[in-house]
Parts: sequence; C-alpha cells; structure tokens
Amino acid sequence: MNAWVLRAVGLGALTVVLETLLGFGMMSWPTAGAWMRILCLIVLVGAVIAWGVLDGRADRKANPDPEHGSDLTMRWLKAALAGGLGAGLVSWLLDFLPKFDLGDQGLFFNLTSGAAWIVLLIFIPGMLGVALGRFLVGREQQKRAPAAAPETVNA
Repeated sequence: MNAWVLRAVGLGALTVVLETLLGFGMMSWPTAGAWMRILCLIVLVGAVIAWGVLDGRADRKANPDPEHGSDLTMRWLKAALAGGLGAGLVSWLLDFLPKFDLGDQGLFFNLTSGAAWIVLLIFIPGMLGVALGRFLVGREQQKRAPAAAPETVNA
C-alpha cells in the first residue's frame, strides 16, 4: 500500500470517528459542545503531528543529507486531499443512518468546504511534524558527530 494511501485512510477514518463521537456527544450533552469540539480538534491535530514526526525522523535517518531526502510534501498533500474528500463523503453517508447526527450538511458542502477544512487539518500539522522530526534527528546527529579539533596557528 502506498504511504499516502495509508495516511489518508487512517486520518480520514480518525476524522469520521471523531465527528461521529462529537455528534453523539452533542446529542447527550449539548451545553458542552465547545469543549468537545476543542478536544476532537486536539486529538486529530496531535495524531497528525505525531505521524508527521515519525515520517520526518525516518526520512532524516535514511537520508542524513537534507538535499537528498524524500519528497514528504507531496506524500502529505495527497494524503490530506484523499483523507479530506473521503471523510466528507463517509460523513455525508453516515448522516443518513438513524440516530447519527453529523450536522445534516449536503454532499456539496462535505466535498468542498468540509473537505477543505480537513485537508488543512491534515496537511499543515503533518508538515509541521515532518519538519520537527527532521530537526530532532539532525540535532541528534550533530551531537553524536565528533567535534572538529580546533586548528592551532604556529607563529
């Protein structure tokens, strides 16, 4: 399976699960909706950043030279687009099931505005995680590299 497909399916599924839990939570505790939304946002962004850090660390370990690393930008962009569109479509379909209240948004909204929001929630934190992972491994490699002996000047 392609790496971006795995990320798209995993993060799109996480988005749908969180949206479903948020819908059930809003039906049960409508006054706590703001806190539940913030919690779902933190969980999703945290999962994306963690996966991005793992990608960045693995890439920097495989390619210590920053000029020859993998193109993780396209991997995360494709994953974000597929994950956002997939999550929007699945959420729209789940909204037809009884007792599922996911906002009663139309298909057009879920595949445009809703998907664009999810794309941003996957792509931007994912790239921040990649940058952080690469930075951390680069810093570890610099610490392990022997320091060059200072040159002595003979006068």
